Amino acid sequence: MVAMTSRDDAQKILEQLAGPTAVLRDDQWTAIEALVVQRRRALVVQRTGWGKSAVYFIAAKLLRERGHGATVIVSPLLALMRNQVAAAQRAGVRAATINSGNVTEWDEIHQRVNNGDLDVLLVSPERLNNPDFRDNVLPALAADAGLVVVDEAHCVSDWGHDFRPDYRRIRTLLAELGSEVPVLATTATANDRVVNDVAAQLGVGGAGNVPGGGLDTLVLRGGLDRESLRLSVIQAGGGAQRTAWLAEHLESLPGSGIVYTLTVAQAHDVAALLREHGHEVAAYTGSTENAEREQLEADLLGNRVKALIATSALGMGFDKPDLGFVVHLGAPSSPIAYYQQVGRAGRSTASAEVVLLPGREDQDVWRYFASVAFPSETMVRNVIGELEPDRPLSTPALEPLVDLGRTRLEMVLKVLDVDGAVRRVKGGWLATGQSWVYDEVRYRQLDEARRREQQAMLDYQSTDECRMTFLRRQLDDPDLSDGERCGRCDNCAGAHFSVAVNDEATALVQERLMRPGVEIAPRKQWPSGLAKLGIELSGRIGDGPEPGRAIGRLTDLGWGPRLRRLLDEPDGDVPPDVVQAAVKVLAAWDWGTRPTAVLALDSDSHPVLIASLARELARLGRLTDLGVLRYAAGRRPVSAANSAYRVAALDGAWSPESALIAAAGGPVLLVDDLTDTGWTLTMAARVVADAGAPAVLPLVLAATS
Repeated sequence: MVAMTSRDDAQKILEQLAGPTAVLRDDQWTAIEALVVQRRRALVVQRTGWGKSAVYFIAAKLLRERGHGATVIVSPLLALMRNQVAAAQRAGVRAATINSGNVTEWDEIHQRVNNGDLDVLLVSPERLNNPDFRDNVLPALAADAGLVVVDEAHCVSDWGHDFRPDYRRIRTLLAELGSEVPVLATTATANDRVVNDVAAQLGVGGAGNVPGGGLDTLVLRGGLDRESLRLSVIQAGGGAQRTAWLAEHLESLPGSGIVYTLTVAQAHDVAALLREHGHEVAAYTGSTENAEREQLEADLLGNRVKALIATSALGMGFDKPDLGFVVHLGAPSSPIAYYQQVGRAGRSTASAEVVLLPGREDQDVWRYFASVAFPSETMVRNVIGELEPDRPLSTPALEPLVDLGRTRLEMVLKVLDVDGAVRRVKGGWLATGQSWVYDEVRYRQLDEARRREQQAMLDYQSTDECRMTFLRRQLDDPDLSDGERCGRCDNCAGAHFSVAVNDEATALVQERLMRPGVEIAPRKQWPSGLAKLGIELSGRIGDGPEPGRAIGRLTDLGWGPRLRRLLDEPDGDVPPDVVQAAVKVLAAWDWGTRPTAVLALDSDSHPVLIASLARELARLGRLTDLGVLRYAAGRRPVSAANSAYRVAALDGAWSPESALIAAAGGPVLLVDDLTDTGWTLTMAARVVADAGAPAVLPLVLAATS
């Protein structure tokens, strides 16, 4: 006999999840009833803290009690998964996760799925594109699932702020479900366009209740006002002033919180500076190891740190209800992304501070990330053309055949896989032979939408209207009324903080940020597939440069703006402040053997700048001036993004004066303006080493990251 489900049953489970004082709201019960009793599909668009996870955990347990299979939750971030597994266990729900952080447990978890020993399985979207999981585990899940949940469903849409190609694989999962399996899609950050696109991708309805999969679809879309958040924008000035403001005000912010930066380099630099000022903080980025991430999340949850200085890697799903503040040192490129990140704060507190400290350089970072968007049709068709229908080609093997870097190539392959033009199998990728259409109109519209969102983020900084109202309008909040004001933000209630920063504190921060010197790690391995391009290089690099140095990164809060201006200006002699910075870098360099000579690399954009820097360093350091390593006749500028293509283009690019280099008699300081991939320095170092230099020490003005 199938158990009946009542609101009282749901209330009891909620109390196990959230404590004895938690009360199930009407709209939460509406969603649970639709999934458990009516077996419908639902799209829930509700603000952060509304209780979306409570809906699907309660529904999962009730469905199990009624004899249905396990719930499958597609969840995007490890932080989210860890929090959700812990929450499920509090309610007596047997939950496990399959993701990149627990590879050694996959076989055991697969067996528990097969044995019916799990109530909930959380799956990262990347797992859905794994051949073994897709072919051997996914069919059983689709056949027996009691409920399928797509959390952070805006990731399905390339109109959303965090598009992930792997998420679109979910369409295949849903297509294989029986008509009786309910589906729940949830997100907190979606405007009308994203909602409708998610609905189309997942088949769960759009602007209202519409038929879907033979069943009526429930759409629950609520208001986005966050009554605890006090929004402020502080125009404090340049990187030094903004960082000094943060160092001065951090302890006065309530509780513990998150300070977001736009780049990994900024997160580490700001964390180091704040620690020097006595603040208990740590950096958290996409490059942080999984075990360290887990420890840092626990430290923040336990209030053992004042703040994590983080990139967007600490975002969706991190659940600390009493998070007291969110500060942005630099603005995200989208109001939607901004709302999502600030939504981490004040979920169970009466008040939380949200502060934006924008900088002029923010737009440079936006432009960089926009530059790695979906490539042109020609480049995509080159990828399809290199694949065969019956012989798999791995991503590393495909990379040297197409002019795409690894990250963009993987994105293209995933999109093509979802679209049916290629298929991932064990050993790599196959062409399916199916026709494929490049949606140029959509990609152009995406680019235009991205520019509108960037302008909206600039407008947010300068608006005199209610800031919460501004953000809610950007997300098409259905509950927003004309002229509504929150009464809490700086535009409604007056400034909460002084913009002024102590001059002495700013000077100290400026001195710290302008401390030159960034290590450049040398390339250690040749890219695979060079033989296909006629280059006989493979394996470890034995004659490359030593670890080098840059004055700073283009993304630095200190040297970044100065170096960007320098490289944007017309070519000319090196300025004195840059020479002084280079001398400081050399003075602090812990090399084994001091260089005896200096050699400038030829340049298409800054030949005078680089040559004059090399001359000055030779004069001040009493080094032999070897002049300029000139380009060979007929050499063409390197424009390739792919590593193998870059190496091939750089092979034979220079004509060295071999005798002069050999006469240096010791290590050579190799001077350039900018390093990005590191291949120019690597290939030039081989030329200099072949000419007789016992070691090559790269020194560049700027590193891109």
